[in-house]
Amino acid sequence: MAHIDVSGIDYFLSDGTQLLNGVTFKVPDGTKTALIGPNGTGKTTLFRIIAGDLVPDEGVIGRSGNMGIMRQFVGQVRDGSTVRDLLVSAAPPALAAAAREVDEAELAMVEDDDEPSQMRYAQAIVDWGDAGGYDVETVWDEVCMAALGLPFDRAQHRPASSLSGGEQKRLVLEALFAGPDDLLLLDEPDNYLDVPGKRWLEDKLNDSKKTVFFISHDRELLNNAAGRIVTLEPGINGAGAWIHGGGFGSYVQAREDRNARFEELRKRWDEEHVKLKELVNMYKNKAAFRSDMANRYHAAQTRLAKFLEIGPPEALPIEQNVQMRLKGGRTAKRAIVAEKLELTGLMKPFSTEVWFGDRVGVLGSNGSGKSHFLRLLATGGTDPEREHLPVSDVEIAEVPHEGTVKLGARIRPGFFAQTHVRPDLLGKTLLEILHRGDEHRSGLGREAAAGALDGYGLAGQSEQKYESLSGGQQARFQILLLQLSGATLLLLDEPTDNLDLHSAEALERAIDHFEGTVLAVTHDRWFARTFDRFLVFGSDGKVYESAGPVWDEKRVERVR
Repeated sequence: MAHIDVSGIDYFLSDGTQLLNGVTFKVPDGTKTALIGPNGTGKTTLFRIIAGDLVPDEGVIGRSGNMGIMRQFVGQVRDGSTVRDLLVSAAPPALAAAAREVDEAELAMVEDDDEPSQMRYAQAIVDWGDAGGYDVETVWDEVCMAALGLPFDRAQHRPASSLSGGEQKRLVLEALFAGPDDLLLLDEPDNYLDVPGKRWLEDKLNDSKKTVFFISHDRELLNNAAGRIVTLEPGINGAGAWIHGGGFGSYVQAREDRNARFEELRKRWDEEHVKLKELVNMYKNKAAFRSDMANRYHAAQTRLAKFLEIGPPEALPIEQNVQMRLKGGRTAKRAIVAEKLELTGLMKPFSTEVWFGDRVGVLGSNGSGKSHFLRLLATGGTDPEREHLPVSDVEIAEVPHEGTVKLGARIRPGFFAQTHVRPDLLGKTLLEILHRGDEHRSGLGREAAAGALDGYGLAGQSEQKYESLSGGQQARFQILLLQLSGATLLLLDEPTDNLDLHSAEALERAIDHFEGTVLAVTHDRWFARTFDRFLVFGSDGKVYESAGPVWDEKRVERVR
């Protein structure tokens, strides 16, 4: 048996702001329950409370079963950690502690090879075996073969930073699903996974008997693998929880029906409130001239007081009002022309044309060269004219290539970087960035800047520095800068990865109304439905066009 019982959780930030307000729900044994909600509502904070990393200000967490955790940092490890360290981070606490003691004892013996150090190391090895370390190394061998194609003894000392984000995710997920824990907490397990990886994750979730509670913004994954959905809904005094007992396929309609009921109940309550106040005022006026009306006046007062004490029905949740407006402009009919273009060391030569107004999805497995292709276009292509230079100061690495790719007249490329790394924005508040402008876009007055931020759901972050934003907030701000820059060619590298569901839908609407051309690298199957045509980077090193999305391409076959 493994379950989670979240009851009345309140949590306040250090500045006194209430983040969570009376959050209550259950994750029953064996279920696959997803946690969704707008960026910044406290999903990861709630996960950390359930995991025991944070203590709530009010409320209690009940749970049964051994718990395994995949934290948000997996996929972006760039420190000195090794593959073994990643696996240890997903191991049960006793096993992880024994592994750390082996590492520390070994280091101490290297520094001072005396008898106490040797005895400590010998004891650490015994404790490692007693904790089940040698048994788990057999499991880790299978995990490393499945995720990396290498046995554990060859992979364990490899730097984790040498793995792609998808490989890091797959490694830890393989370990957790193969491990002994019967309750799993997974913070955005699908980020960095390509579509074959996401399909593998869906199969694991559906086939596993473990109880799994996970955060995700991937609508296709939610539709295919979540049996229940918990939504954190922002409110005036922090976020509360709404539970939908089905999958994502019925979620949107259920939420609309529920909100419609709330609206009708609130309307009736307001009408009754007006009637009771009018009744009290009527008897008050009559009681001033007729003493026999005093009892009726007091009874009406009591009735109104009880009505107000019970209070109105549950309020409608505060909805994000993200309104992305990507404008664009007319350009030459042929927006992009590639002739015998070869991305050096990545893909074989290919030729293609992209026309003004096209919506092109760029698909393929991780490492196939898709992002390199977008970066090449973002720098203006081969020997760019001045008008084809990027509309921002985002740093874009040079992309070695053979053949040519040219941009059409009046094409101004606007690039959305997958990692959101923007050294040009660091140390500056959002208002400051918009107010100052740069050589690519005019500065905005304070009122206009505040209005622009409000349209992207960032009014509350106007005085925050760019690097302090969440991943989703950084993504929305980057899209706002594209809106203000005058880009006529949008080059979007995994734009929906960190966007909440509402923001992803707002981006889809903005792209639909954009006057210009759009190329997007994506592994988001729901998002890809909105595109007209697709360039697929195949596993054989060839790039080909498809009228529909292709999700079954494996890793590119090349000498590694």
